[in-house]
Amino acid sequence: MTHVIEVNGLTKRYRETLAVDDVSLTIEKDTIYGLLGRNGAGKTTVMSILTAQNFATSGDIRVFGEDPYENAAVLGRMCFVRESQKYPEDALPKHAFKTASLFFPNWDQSLADRLIEDFQLPMKRRIKKLSRGQLSAVGVIIGIASRAEITFFDEPYLGLDAVARQVFYDRLLEDYTEHPRTIILSSHLIDEVSNLIERVLVIDRGRIIMDEETDAVRDRAANIVGEAAAVDAFVAGREVIHRESLGRVASVTVVGGLTAADLQRLDAAGLDVAPVSLQQLIVRTTQHASGSPEQTIIDEGALR
Repeated sequence: MTHVIEVNGLTKRYRETLAVDDVSLTIEKDTIYGLLGRNGAGKTTVMSILTAQNFATSGDIRVFGEDPYENAAVLGRMCFVRESQKYPEDALPKHAFKTASLFFPNWDQSLADRLIEDFQLPMKRRIKKLSRGQLSAVGVIIGIASRAEITFFDEPYLGLDAVARQVFYDRLLEDYTEHPRTIILSSHLIDEVSNLIERVLVIDRGRIIMDEETDAVRDRAANIVGEAAAVDAFVAGREVIHRESLGRVASVTVVGGLTAADLQRLDAAGLDVAPVSLQQLIVRTTQHASGSPEQTIIDEGALR
């Protein structure tokens, strides 16, 4: 596959804070990435540096084989939509879209018009008077209708309700299918975007701790549930990233695929196995990366 972004040893330090810590990665052409991680993990900093809106302390970055800084030819091929996007004080949505149409050579106005209708965006209201959801819709429309070769979405849809978010996911996937490009989607709503993203990038405390195809990630962990002693016997020697206990019953999340022999052993021991959702896996992996396995003990009395 073709690399459209190559990053080697990227580091960003703000005085005493190490926001990005020696990150190296490649981003492939025509792929939807999920850039996932906790607040403050470094997601926005990485995207800001890749789009030349921030400076690296050290490291090498190449976008389409070139340094993106002050490089109009490269920057015109990227679109960065962020939740905190600022617009001129008296701007209307049409002004934002007109500016975008001038900046992005692949801009599709008919698609923008369709999205305006889908999101029921009030076009005669000044942007500063829009609700948070309506402001998010402005960014989403620009991100999709730009059809930029690389598009970054940094939580631009946080103000959208569930219906509007689904419209976003549906329209993005529809247009991506017809007009493939590289999309990097930062989100806390992991389960909502899990069927959209093709590759998972997880960043924790400024470091990439996971860079895998989404299908492979789904198969890398399982929940083992049953009598605590039997669960403990089965998971002995395996990597445990989460444990919950309710009386004598335990639910333990282990990393690693289960073989046919494992499944037979589980059945013989009277243990149940359940898949781990992408969100559960990311949450528990970042907890695990920060220290010892997360353990929850549930008080039976509290459930009565």
